[in-house]
Amino acid sequence: MEYETIRTLCSLSGPSSFEGPVREYLRQRAEAVGAEVRIDGMGNLICTKKGKIPAPRKLMLTAHLDEVGLIIRRITEDGYLKFDCLGEIDCRVLIGKPVFIGKNRFSGVVGLKAVHLTTAEERKKTPKLESLYIDIGVKSREEAEKLTHIGDFAVFSDSITEYGDGLLKAKAIDGRSGCAIMASLMERDLPIDVTFAFTVQEEVGCRGAFGAAFSETPALALVLDGTDAGDLPMVEAHKRACALGKGTVLSHMDAGTIYDKEIFELLQDLAEENHIPWQVKGYISEKTDASAIQRSKTGVRVGRISTAVRYLHSPSSVASLRDIEGAEALVVHFIQAVAEGRIS
Repeated sequence: MEYETIRTLCSLSGPSSFEGPVREYLRQRAEAVGAEVRIDGMGNLICTKKGKIPAPRKLMLTAHLDEVGLIIRRITEDGYLKFDCLGEIDCRVLIGKPVFIGKNRFSGVVGLKAVHLTTAEERKKTPKLESLYIDIGVKSREEAEKLTHIGDFAVFSDSITEYGDGLLKAKAIDGRSGCAIMASLMERDLPIDVTFAFTVQEEVGCRGAFGAAFSETPALALVLDGTDAGDLPMVEAHKRACALGKGTVLSHMDAGTIYDKEIFELLQDLAEENHIPWQVKGYISEKTDASAIQRSKTGVRVGRISTAVRYLHSPSSVASLRDIEGAEALVVHFIQAVAEGRIS
C-alpha cells in the first residue's frame, strides 16, 4: 500500500453529507485503473473492478467516505459560529481545537469561556455543546456571513504526523484507512470481479450503505473500518479488547449486526495460514455499515475487518500502519478464497 494515499485521504475534508472531495479523489483513482464507476442518488461511489473471472458469489467491499464534523446552525451578532455535531463527538476533544470551515477551508478555532472567567462550580463540569463556538476572527455577523453561512460545515485541522513505532496520527483515519485499502486493491489484478462501495453518511446512521447494498445486491459483503483501541491507561482490563500493533481486528458482532459465522471463521483461518497478526474484539459497541447492508432486500452475509484506533472521532486519532497493511493482506486472501469457492 502507498501510505501517501492514507495521508492524502485523511487530509481531505469530508464530513457526513459533504463527502465530495474524498469521493472525487477516489473516483479519479478508480477510473485510472479501468474500474466501472457510478455515483448513486445518496452520493455513494460504487466501483466495479473486473477480475480474471466473474465472481461465483457477488462480493462487495465497503468503507465509508465521511468523517465526523460540525455544522453551523447560528451566527451571533459578534460573528461567532454556533454549531451542532455531525456524528458522535465528545465535547472534551473540541475545546481549543483548530478547524477548517467550508469548501474554501478558512481557519477557525473552537472556543470556550476562559478558565479565569468561570466559577468553581463550572470548572467541575464538562462544558455542554451549547457553550462552545467557533471563532473565525471577525467582529460582526455581517463580516462572518461574507465567509460562511448557516448549514456550512467544519472539520478538524488536517495535521498528520508519523511517530513512535510505525504509528500515524490523523483525523478521520478510521474510515479513510478502509478507503485506502480499497483504493490499493482496485489497482491489483483481481482473481474475480469485485464491487467496491465507498459509502456516505456512515457517521450519522449508516445511511449510504443501505442504498449501495440494495442496488448492488451482493451475496457477500466485507466492511472495512476502524474500531476503538483499549490499550490506554486507566481502562479496565475487560475493555482492553484490542490494541495497536497487535494485528487486524476480527469481531463477532456490533450494536446492529451479528456477523456471518462462516465469514468470521474463514477470515480467522486465512490470517493463521498466511501468518497475518490478528486479534479478536468480540463486540463493537456502535452500529456500523454492516447493519444496513445485512438487512438489504432478502439479506446479505456480512463480515468485518477492523483497524484498532486510539482517540477515535478526535483530531488526533492514532493507528498502526502495520495493522492497516495486515488488514489489506487479509482482504487479498479473502478475495482469493471466494474465487476458490472456500465459502458456501
